[in-house]
Amino acid sequence: MSQPELPPYLREQLARYDQTQQNLQAVLAQKQQVELELGETEKALEELGKASDDEQVYKFAGNLLVKVKKEDVVKELGEKKELANTRKMVLAKQESRFRETLKDLQTKIDDAVKTKQPQTQPPGDA
Repeated sequence: MSQPELPPYLREQLARYDQTQQNLQAVLAQKQQVELELGETEKALEELGKASDDEQVYKFAGNLLVKVKKEDVVKELGEKKELANTRKMVLAKQESRFRETLKDLQTKIDDAVKTKQPQTQPPGDA
């Protein structure tokens, strides 16, 4: 017995659902990466906070370690932290939007399947 052809509307909704799910997964991966970067930045700032002002500080520049002023690194990491927090908020909003879209699409798909089911059942089996 072959499966009945899905109506175009339902196929479109399923395709949109799949695409939205893929987008959500991409956003979640980006958000996780930003959270990791944010954690590393906060840890570095914490360690710099423990260091005295005259202590030597180095940072990576490609494959090299370069001596830098502590206050310059603290400023740079502070800006990096601020940017990461902003990106995290934007990604959280995108995640929320995608989840809401998925919920709406799931409802539409469920409704479309429910309205189609009575037509495919033999009479008298209701």
